[in-house]
Amino acid sequence: MRVRHTFIRMNLRPRNQVIAVGLLGLMIVLIFAGVYLSQIASYATMSRQTDELIEERDKLERSNELLRGEIARLETIPRLLERAEVLGFRPATADDIDHLVVQGYNPNRDRTVIPLNTADSDNQISGYDETFSGWVQQPIDNLRRQFEGFGGSTQ
Repeated sequence: MRVRHTFIRMNLRPRNQVIAVGLLGLMIVLIFAGVYLSQIASYATMSRQTDELIEERDKLERSNELLRGEIARLETIPRLLERAEVLGFRPATADDIDHLVVQGYNPNRDRTVIPLNTADSDNQISGYDETFSGWVQQPIDNLRRQFEGFGGSTQ
């Protein structure tokens, strides 16, 4: 009886292991399926929201184009002239123009705002040297002045 009991127990044990492994595999598959469905639902929601935003953008672009067209229609020259007449403006005639004489004004002057004087040496920056050695010497002179400021001379 003891031998038979051992064989029966041994036969059930591999079957239990197979069932346990099968259930474990099924649980893993269910977990992955849940995660997959969650991702798909999230993707579908984002896709729907993106489509709604694109549709709203297109609607706003169409509205902007309609407004631009209306602005262009309102800014035409005949419309502006008509609006100016309604406001009380009228075209200027030769009698409406007053010419002013400004003493010292020359309409045929050069077009520069400030006269250019390149020969003026007072506008030059003092101690400015445009050579490489001058560029290197400048920080050295600044360092020397800093050390002299501490009370002593570097020379």
